Order: sequence, then C-alpha cells, then structure tokens
Amino acid sequence: MAEKNELLDVIATSLLPLLQAMDTLTWARQRLEPYGINNLVNAINDHAGPLKAALPSFRSAEWPKDLVNFQTLFDQSATATLLAYRGLEEASTVEGFDALRAARRSIQSHLLAERTLYPLASMSTPISQYYLPHERREDEDLLSKLDAAYDKTEGNAGFRECLGVGGEIRGGYAVYLPEYLDPTVPAPVVLALHGGRGSGPDFIWSWLPAARASGSVLIAPTAIGETWAITGEDLDSPNISRILDEVENSQTLDRSKILMTGMSDGGTFSYVSGLPDGSLATHIAPFAASFHPLLLEFVSSDRLSAVPIRITHGTRDWMFPIDVAHIAEDAFRSKSARLTFIELEDRAHVFPQDEAACTLDWFLNGET
Repeated sequence: MAEKNELLDVIATSLLPLLQAMDTLTWARQRLEPYGINNLVNAINDHAGPLKAALPSFRSAEWPKDLVNFQTLFDQSATATLLAYRGLEEASTVEGFDALRAARRSIQSHLLAERTLYPLASMSTPISQYYLPHERREDEDLLSKLDAAYDKTEGNAGFRECLGVGGEIRGGYAVYLPEYLDPTVPAPVVLALHGGRGSGPDFIWSWLPAARASGSVLIAPTAIGETWAITGEDLDSPNISRILDEVENSQTLDRSKILMTGMSDGGTFSYVSGLPDGSLATHIAPFAASFHPLLLEFVSSDRLSAVPIRITHGTRDWMFPIDVAHIAEDAFRSKSARLTFIELEDRAHVFPQDEAACTLDWFLNGET
C-alpha cells in the first residue's frame, strides 16, 4: 500500500489537471454554435493533455480502504471528462447542426463528471471550490461555512434526484439544498427550467455553483412532456407547485422569494407560468427564450408592476434571434414592467452559466 505522502502527491498531481479540464469544458459548453465547433475544439483541446498524463499514476497507486470511494469517484469523473473532450473532437470532424448535436452529446459526459465528483467536495477544498462561481472561490467565510456544514450528518442537504408521480423521470426533479442551510429558516428558491427535451438532473449543474454560494434552494424540475407546456393544457405548473410542497418537507422555503428561470423552452415557459396572476413566481429570468407580445394581453397591470423580469439573450442566437428578445423588451417596457435586459454579444443559443451568479444577485439583492 502506498505511503500517505505518496498518495498525497498522486492526488495533488491529478486533481488540478482534472479541475482545470472540467473548468475548460464549462467555458466551452457556453459557446457552442453550429459552425464554430472546430475553432472551439482547437481552443480547448490542450487542456485534456495534463489529465491524460496524470491518470496512469493515479490508477496504479494502492489505495487504503478509507479512500477507495475517493479513488473510484475521481477516476469515474476523470474518465467522463476525457470522454467529453474526445466527443467534442469527433464533433469537429463534421459540420453544421450535425456537429452541434454531436457536441451536445459529448457535453452529457461533462455533466456526468460533475455529478460524479460532487460527493468529494466535502473531502477536498479544491473540489469544493470548483462548485462555486469563480469570483467566490477564494471567499474564506463561505468555504469555512461549507466545511463546518460537512461535519453534520443529519438532514437532506446536498443534491438528490426524485422521480415524478408513478415513478417516471418525466415530471420528476433534481434538488440541491446548500449544506449550511438551517432547515427551519425560510430560504429563497430558484426554479431552473431546462431547455426542450432536456431534464432537471442535467440542467441543475449549470445553476448549482451560484445557488451553493448564495444559500438558495435550487429545484430543477423535468417537464411532464418532451418539453414544457408552452401551448395547450398546462400540466407543468401544478406539478411544479407539487414539487415545491414536497421539497418543503426537508427545508422551509421563503415563498416571497421564488425565481422562475429557464433556458430556451424553459425560459419561454417561465413567461407562460410566471406571468399570470396567482403564479408562485416572484421573479422571472428567461434565457435565450422565445416570446410573443400576445402573452401580455392576458397579464394584469398589477402583476406586471409587481414581478421583476430579467431577460438575458445572446446576439448570436440562431434558434431565437436577438430580435425576439428586443420584441420582448419593447413589449414589457410599453407596459411599464420592472425589466432588466442583458444582451450578450458573444453567445449563441446556450445557457450562459457565468451569468447565473449575477442573476441570483439581482434576484436576492435588487433589480440593478
């Protein structure tokens, strides 16, 4: 069995390359677009090399029983990370929307790497820092608060997935409760709605670092159908209400602070579900969403004056062009809505994870 110092050296020489490779994938997945995959891969591929070089020593080390779980989860995460790089490289050999579809499939491996590695955040400060926004990674107070919380063994804090009614994935959800929350103290809520044909357990990782830093309960539902009930009978809003009630069995929720946000179809549904009178949403923040001014014909002026809205949209969006966001901006301003509009010049039809923390700051601390 390897000596303790030898194992520490093995971990040290493997951990930084893994986290840097994962950080680079986070950067890349925010910049996917149909005709830019080749340039993107050229920009990031070197970041996989140090991880490939470090893994043989990591795998050949002899691990004590109390670190076998660390070894297993780390190795699985590293394997998934390298698979994501390989998938992106393969995507760069085709063109257009075929390349985009292939790149998105490879990103699933990155999401698997994030889900797999997260349990080790309680054992490693660098891993814990990875699951925070970049600007909060050196926040000693926050890191100390997280460290202290990991000493507690009771409760339902952390990440978990729950199936829908009848044991189905559709209509289920993923939830993250920051480990340091007091279950009896009401906490703000972020409802993060995935894009078309996505799922809550995948989309939650784009929001988890920001929620973890802000002390917000993060709930990522999965639509009952293939996408959200943008037209026709709305089965999703009652299901989201049910999910909130279920989560409240573990953590008291602040019903006066509920952000409904979403990407693409999820952003569009945040309008559909969040705007009407009686909605549980107190704030709405759609990303890369579609919009039709007719929506506002069914929204009362009192509701529009009460619910702050933050629209974020990329100028390179190929699915819902930026003009769609400008139409939404003009329509809301004509109704004197409480609107913040963010235009991202370098983004296409993606979720900009680096906007999540400032969106939560807007939600929790004010509209500017």
